[in-house]
Parts: sequence; C-alpha cells; structure tokens
Amino acid sequence: MTLYPGWAVIRVIQSQSVIQNSKMVFTSLEDASQGAGKPARTVLAGFLGAAILVFNTPIIAAPVIHHDLDLSLDPKNGQLIGRDTVTLPDKLITDRHEVSFSLHAGLHLTLEGGQFELMPLGVSHIGVPVQRYRLRLAPGNRRFTLRYTGAIQHRLAGPDDAYGKTERATPGAISADGVYLTGQSYWYPHFADTLSTFSLEVALPVGWRAVSQGSNGQVAVSAGVARTRWHELKPQEEIYLVAGRYHEYRHENTEPAALVFLRSPDAALATKYLDATQRYVELYSRLLGSYPYKKFALVENFWETGYGMPSFTLLGPQVMRLPFIIHSSYPHEILHNWWGNSVYVAKRGGNWSEGLTAYLADHLLAEQGGRGAEYRRGTLQRYADYAGDARDTALTDFWGRHDETSQAIGYGKALMFFHMLRLRLGDEVFVRALRHFYRTYQFRAASYSDIRRAFEAVSGADLSAEFIQWVERTGAPRLQVDKLHAHRDGDTHRLVGVLKQTQSGPSYKLSVSVAVYLEDEAQPLRTNVILDARENRFEVSLRSRPWLVLIDPEFDVFRRLDRREIPPSLGQLFGAERVLIVVPARAPAQVRERYRDLAERWAQGAGDNIHWRWDNTLETLPSDRSVWLFGWTNRFRSKLASAASKYHFSLAHDSVSVGDRAVTRSAEAVVITARHPRDGAYAIAWLACDSPAAFTGLARKLPHYGKYSYLVFEGDDPRNVLKGQWPVIDSPLRVKLGQKSGATVSDSRLRPHRPPLTAVLK
Repeated sequence: MTLYPGWAVIRVIQSQSVIQNSKMVFTSLEDASQGAGKPARTVLAGFLGAAILVFNTPIIAAPVIHHDLDLSLDPKNGQLIGRDTVTLPDKLITDRHEVSFSLHAGLHLTLEGGQFELMPLGVSHIGVPVQRYRLRLAPGNRRFTLRYTGAIQHRLAGPDDAYGKTERATPGAISADGVYLTGQSYWYPHFADTLSTFSLEVALPVGWRAVSQGSNGQVAVSAGVARTRWHELKPQEEIYLVAGRYHEYRHENTEPAALVFLRSPDAALATKYLDATQRYVELYSRLLGSYPYKKFALVENFWETGYGMPSFTLLGPQVMRLPFIIHSSYPHEILHNWWGNSVYVAKRGGNWSEGLTAYLADHLLAEQGGRGAEYRRGTLQRYADYAGDARDTALTDFWGRHDETSQAIGYGKALMFFHMLRLRLGDEVFVRALRHFYRTYQFRAASYSDIRRAFEAVSGADLSAEFIQWVERTGAPRLQVDKLHAHRDGDTHRLVGVLKQTQSGPSYKLSVSVAVYLEDEAQPLRTNVILDARENRFEVSLRSRPWLVLIDPEFDVFRRLDRREIPPSLGQLFGAERVLIVVPARAPAQVRERYRDLAERWAQGAGDNIHWRWDNTLETLPSDRSVWLFGWTNRFRSKLASAASKYHFSLAHDSVSVGDRAVTRSAEAVVITARHPRDGAYAIAWLACDSPAAFTGLARKLPHYGKYSYLVFEGDDPRNVLKGQWPVIDSPLRVKLGQKSGATVSDSRLRPHRPPLTAVLK
C-alpha cells in the first residue's frame, strides 16, 4: 500500500479474523429503454440468457460490419428513405449461408438483386417496434443492398413535474424540430453482437446539416438539397445521426478538429467551447493516451440533454448556456471518448464507464480546485439520500442512469471505487494502469474483470478483494469510533480508540485515514487504520497532547454516512422512501389550490410512497417518514423553525432570516430543510410561496438543488438568489479531546489536503 508523505501506519492492537465470502455473480441483461444523461449506447440491449462468472470470462472481439448508407430525410413529415449496402465478415454468416438482423418496424424494407431470400421473423418492442429478418445469401456472397422507407416519430417522454428529477427522452425522432437517431432507433439494419464501420451520406432540405461520428462532414448543395457526408472506419457500437438547422464553427488546422454546431448564430459561445475542446482533449491525451477520433464536436439539441457520442456531444439549448457546464458536463462528455466511446462497455458485469468518467472529469476538476473532499462528501451524501438499503444494487447490475438512485450507485459508488483503487496503488501506478487498460481495449468491449486484469498487470498487486467487495456486493460499510481517549505515557502521549463497522452485512477490508491534531502543531498527524474485521482497537504514539481527531476526514472510503456527518438537504426529501406532504388549509384560496396541485402531482408520480394531507386534519407529524410542510400559514411550521434553530435561521410571521439574508413573504419564495425533530434519520422541509405563477417553475427546479439545505427564489419565473448548506456541527466521526486557542471544529483548514491526480503530469 502506498501512503502519501506525512502519513503513518499505526499499530493494530487486536482484531478478529474476517472471512471474505467470494461468490459467483450471475447476470442477465434485458432490453432496456434509454437512461437519462447518456445516449442509448449505455443501455445494452439484448437478452444474454447464459450465466457468467464476472471476473473469469474473457472478452471476445466482436465481428465488424461495414455499412455504406445513403439517406434522404424529410423532417417536416418525419420520413426516411434509406439505402444500405452491407458488407459482412465471413464469421457472421452461418453454415446455411444465413444472417439475421433487425430494423424499425415502421420502415418498409425491400432487397436489391435476385440472389437473396429475405424472410420476416416477427415484431418485438425494444423501446421501438422492431422487425426481425433472416437473409439467405448465395454461397460466397458477403455483400448485399437493402432499401427502406417510412417514418420514425417517437415523442419525448418524461414529465417535468415528477417528484425528483425526470429528464425527457425519445428513442428516435425525425421532426421539424430536429433529427435524433441512435442504434436504439433501429434506423439502419442492426446485427446483434457486432461492431460497425460506415460511410454515410444524408440528403436534407437546404439550411439543414447532418452530424454523425467520424470525420469529413462536407456539405454539397444542389437542386434544393443539402448533402452531408461522414465516414468512420474505427469499429463503432452503433451509428448516430442528428440533424438540425445548424450554424457551424470550427478551429482551423487543429488535430483533432474542434467543431461547434448551434441552432442560432453565437460566435462568442462557440469560441468558448472550441477553446475548451482543445484544452480538455490535450489534458486527457496527456493523462491517458491519444484522443481516438479525428474530431470533437459540440452539437446543440432540440430538447434538454447531456449525451456523449463518439466524437461529439449533444447538449440541450439551456444546458449548454449554463456558465458552469463548460467546466463540468462538457469535459465529462469529452472524456467519454476514452471511456465508453472507444473502450466499450461489455454486455456482462456492469457499466464501469460512467463511474470512471465521473472520477476523471467531474471529480478531477473539483480536486484541481481544492474541492476533492467536498465533492466526495457530496457523492456519499447522494448515495445516503437516494440509495437506501432496499434500493441498493451491485455495480455489476448497473447499466445506465434512469433515476437518482441508479446515478448514486453507477456514478457515485463506482467513482469512489476508482478513488480507493488510486489510493491503494498510488497516483503514478494508477495512471500507468489506466493507460495500459486504454491501449489494450481500445475499440473493444471491456468489463470490470478486464480493468482488474489491466491494473494487476501494471501494479503486480492482487486486487481480487477490492473488486469482489466493491463491484459484486451491494451495500456499504458504516463507520463508528468508540472509546477514544488520550493519556500521557512518560515523554509521549498515547491515543487509543476502537474503530468499528456497524452495517448489518459482512465486514469489509478497509484502509481508514485518521487525522490527529496536536496542541503545538498546525498540521495534523495523518495515519491509516487497517480495519479488516468488525472492530479493531488501535493506538498511536504522539509527541504532544491531541485535541481533535477526525475519522476519514477527506471522505476517502465509500461508506454509508451517518446523518450527522452531512447537512440536512432537499435530497433527503426527494430520495426518501416515504414522504408526507402537509398542505395549509388556511392559505389564500388561489395559493392553496397551487399547493394542493403540487402535492397531488408529486404524490401521483411516486405511487404509494408519497401522501398528502391538509394540516387541519393532523394532530401531530408522523415520526416514521420525511415531511414537507407547504405554506406560510401551515400550522406545523413552528416544528420546522424549532428543528432549524441550531443553524442561522429564524422565523417571523411574514418573514424569515437565513444567515444574513432577510426573506419577505410578499417578494420571495423560500425552502428550508432540517432534521426531523422526532427522528434525525428523516428530514423536514418547509416550502413557502405566495406567487401562484411561480409554482410551475419551483416544481421543475427544486429537484435539481438536492444537495442544498436552504434556497430563496425571486419572481414568477423563479430565479434562485440564495442557496447553501447548513454546517455540520455534530459529526460522530469528529471527536474533540480538548481545546486549542484560535481553532474551531468547523474550520476548513483542519482538513488534510493531497495533490490532484494531474500532478503526475508535471
């Protein structure tokens, strides 16, 4: 195990033996609809049927098919006319000279030439209606041409006013607003368990542009038709096609080419993204290896998305104009060209690419800004909020994000797994292992087992325990410190304590950091406790008297946080398994109806998990669930005021004070959270707004502020003007043993710091 400078390994006094139950993990993957936040490629369609051993199944290279596609699109009428000349590899054709493929059932198919026999096999629904075919070829023939015509028009689905975040999505659409076609649209012949290379020519009305992966992108206009050409000879999981009335911007003479396609002209915005493209491509090329494609393009979509395809990203019009996106989601989508869009996700053993991309993009950028520990705490907070024991799954069962729970696991837990792997191996070995994995599996499918093999090959370490306990198991450890005390022993001081795992399941093998602050030193002594049993007693020899001890101060261990380690937040309400919404009966009539409408919509979208009641029908608030209180006149709002009184919050008749901000009833909407006064495992929140017009915007926006403890909005189209988190004031893993002049427990300077991963590049 590699430790950072200044860390010490302490002596474990006693421990119980731990039995690691290795197990065979078997999975079957059913056809699934598109997960929000990633394109269809992250949800791997097809039923596998056979059981597999996660860490011992070799990945076999998939056969590669070439498509020569010639399309004509009529966006106004949603129509497609296609011609595809398909070239097959020998190993895809059966001994009977047959091959099977699928196509959207809304497309009428004919076969060019008379030397083939085409047989329909039936229709199934895989997000879209799909017609399966069997084609019998003449012996020795590997090339044939299909013609097809029809409509692909699937509406955007996903309500904006559901309880919790819900993004709209479509499996495929050709419309006057724009064109969005992926492999799951089945707009071209799909051969199961294959990769594709292609050339693509798309005819559209003048003023329209088509964008796909690959290079070229040349446009020729004649006779009222604009033809765009793309080609890609590196094996792809699927072929994407988007189109719109785009204005193109590019950086000249760059490698790879940087492009931006906007639905309305905006040279300043385009320049920002073009510069960011070069910056992030250079960063990740230095860190991981050469960028795998000839271009990267930002493409503006016709609805709000954040999709990453090979060599381009598809962002929504509002999303791409948010000032922070260029520093958060944008590098995430660029990095997917290494993870997920050139090293593909195997159809067995779980989707690793989202967690690895989040770690090397979102987390790395936070770490570069000195906010790595804060980011990891937020990751663990989302897991605590949305992935309760009943909803938790193993990483081997994650394929794509479809709600907050799947994101907390597939992104958050996986992110933390890679962070712990980095700490286990050290930064230099971790980066060398990433580069080796990338070189070995580029344009091939890889699994967690392949990651393990690559990392073991570089490090020489046996990583079986790490992969089994974090990838295959559900759940997470819970930490507790007990019997912590210090005493003088001659010229030294001794710190003694017991570190425990308190989860109900088997114990984990953990390396837990401990920061000990001494009276006469500004920087802490940092140590590691190896916790390989239910509890370990530990002892540290110190030069002077300790006054403060922090357990896992940088949130380096994936674990289920104690609620006292994190501030109360909206995420606890939106992630709660059971919620009661209390609506004010005495509110002004128009506002009362808006409160009721919002409560009914949220309850309707959450099944039996959410109920609402008028406040005058309740004698007391339930203690077995989280609670929303709506309205200035809610008869239970004093319960919220009492619960939040430990923070900088006070409540008056027609106003509140949040920190240094005074909020008036007539001008602003306010949201305040606190721990439930009768059971701190739950949360209580108060939403107060006297503007009927603001409710629609509040319902849409609030789920996107899950990490915050308090919010203030202004206006009928509510604009956030204040947001924040309450301080953590009673963490059980922060133990004061004495006093130190001029220091406080909440002082951010007390938190240890390590350099970002990119420091290895210097």
